[in-house]
Amino acid sequence: MNTEIKAVHFTLRDDAKEYLEKKIERIHNAENMIVDLLFTLTKDKEFSAEVTVNFRWGVSIHQKETDTELTPAIDKLMDKLDAKISKEKEKVKERR
Repeated sequence: MNTEIKAVHFTLRDDAKEYLEKKIERIHNAENMIVDLLFTLTKDKEFSAEVTVNFRWGVSIHQKETDTELTPAIDKLMDKLDAKISKEKEKVKERR
């Protein structure tokens, strides 16, 4: 699984990066299904956390969350992402 984290309009501190990496471990059980996990963290008036997930069977999903603080935005994003990955896993199981 290729993981890429980009920060736009701000410098991502090490503690924030470690926090995100810790949250990524939640989806470790889907690691063999995911090719790319691309995060973009942006700061304008609020923080925006986006992720694009490319699965090995060609499906891509995109999620976005915003909040006034970075860590709650990451938390909301990872909750949604976890649910989406589980849903995609179930779809693949049904096809077999």
